[in-house]
Amino acid sequence: MCFASGFREAQAEDSHAADLQDSLLDAAGDMPILGPNCYGFVNYLDGALLWPDQHGGQSTDRGVAVVTQSSNIAINLTMQKRALPLAYVVTAGNQAQVGLAEIGMALLEDERVTALGLHIEGVGDLRQFEALSETARKLGKPIVALKVGRSHQARAATVSHTASLAGEDSGAEALLNRLEIGRVDSLPVFLETLKLLHVVGRLPDPEIATISCSGGEASLAADLAIAHEITFPPLNALQAEGLRDALGPLVALANPLDYHTYIWRNVEAMTRCFAAMMAGTQSLTLLIVDFPRDDRCDPGDWDCVIASSIAAKAQTGARVGMVASLPELMPESVAEQLIVAGIVPLCGLDEALAAIRIAARPSAEPPPPLLLPTASVAPDLMPEAEAKRQLALHGLPVPKARRAKGKVALTAALREIGTPAVVKAEGLAHKSEVGGVFMARKGTGEAISAALSMPCDSWLIEEMIEGGVAELLIGVVKDPAHGFVMTLAAGGVLTEVLKDSASFLLPATDAMIDNALDKLRIAPLLRGYRGAPAGQRAAILRAVRAVEDYVVAHADGLEEIEINPLICTPDRAIAVDALIRRKE
Repeated sequence: MCFASGFREAQAEDSHAADLQDSLLDAAGDMPILGPNCYGFVNYLDGALLWPDQHGGQSTDRGVAVVTQSSNIAINLTMQKRALPLAYVVTAGNQAQVGLAEIGMALLEDERVTALGLHIEGVGDLRQFEALSETARKLGKPIVALKVGRSHQARAATVSHTASLAGEDSGAEALLNRLEIGRVDSLPVFLETLKLLHVVGRLPDPEIATISCSGGEASLAADLAIAHEITFPPLNALQAEGLRDALGPLVALANPLDYHTYIWRNVEAMTRCFAAMMAGTQSLTLLIVDFPRDDRCDPGDWDCVIASSIAAKAQTGARVGMVASLPELMPESVAEQLIVAGIVPLCGLDEALAAIRIAARPSAEPPPPLLLPTASVAPDLMPEAEAKRQLALHGLPVPKARRAKGKVALTAALREIGTPAVVKAEGLAHKSEVGGVFMARKGTGEAISAALSMPCDSWLIEEMIEGGVAELLIGVVKDPAHGFVMTLAAGGVLTEVLKDSASFLLPATDAMIDNALDKLRIAPLLRGYRGAPAGQRAAILRAVRAVEDYVVAHADGLEEIEINPLICTPDRAIAVDALIRRKE
């Protein structure tokens, strides 16, 4: 383990830092190294550690493994008071020799490890991460990641901290989705998700039931669940019958359930109530319970809810959690008692719901191997006509078009294409913003005058595509940290205003493309909105596949492709504008 810093993570400040790291690797040879710039590891299963500081964990027989690039975050995680059993805490530093994925695979192979948590600053070896995902899938052990880098500041900080290539966040998001690694945005949700997965495992769907003795808590749970796309199935007949028997006629029966406090301290009645609620179709039943502070109050009056919950869980075998709406109101001693009984204790209602959504992510078929990013180059901007010609060779439909230089050729091209037509200035970026596009609907005279007034001496004349039900953007950028990222978005001149997009990495499965299209807010237009015709889905998929085929064939030297818009009609999908940045 290399505790020292000043290696490649410091190369911006020290010109010898990279050489120092190379010397370290040469000296190590085949000996594995954690770091540099890391604290080592703690093995709580076997009582082994290589660690230069305090830590707050304790021995356990089974638990979750955590791997992080930040040693300080690792220390903090060991100090948690949430009763999360930690099996291993390992720091990777700048991953000079051994990376996060390689460490994670080794930890997952330990049968005592139930789930894996990663704090990621930079991914590193993509093939290793694919292997990690496959290992987790094979073993049936979920992975959760806190990936920093959503902000420009965070991406910049990773370079100086661990010499990691952070990449763009859309690429990171797409990679984690592809590998079925649940992404969280905070340390509390990171811990709560790992705890949920440790105690009850993955959830088949995001349907829950909540039980509280307060209408305010029931309403809060219902409102907070909306943002996490968590739903509350209605009570079935068996639940309603059991609840009415336990609660009497004065309580309104619903999910979320406010059972009032008529039966408080009556463990037998509370057990019947909780067990009846657990008899539904939901994936998880949550009891909302905030415990009083024990330095000023007597928490003994809450023993009844603990006993009733444990009894109902034992009786039904359901997946059960107990959540404190305020994180600090779940005592660690109570949480430990609940875990022994198979009930997951959760700290914070919003954090719990975020954890549930991640645990309920559906699984998909294993994706094909990633198309790895190639070395970055200084690309050239390909003329639009040539970009369309090359994409058409891979099956992308494009309008009938002619290029023209000079008035005579312009006139001839307009006559050949006919009207309606579109006249575009060549050699201009963002043509529509600088008067470089003219829509010629009738005759050629007005179109010729408009073209001659454009700041160019050559034009692209195309047939006008009409009858579109929606406009899409298909974009691909090379992210050097994550691969080739394809984005599907609402297209046209309002793309940047609408900010309606979904991204995935190439190559893609049909399910990835379909899911991305269905996530768009303009998806109803593609399906046919209020009696309007639908866009032909098969044609859209063929267009996406054509762009993907081009990327795979020309990955070397390719930096970016953008089709905007792809006009989607009831019987075809046609790329009316195309941009390619590529080094020949």
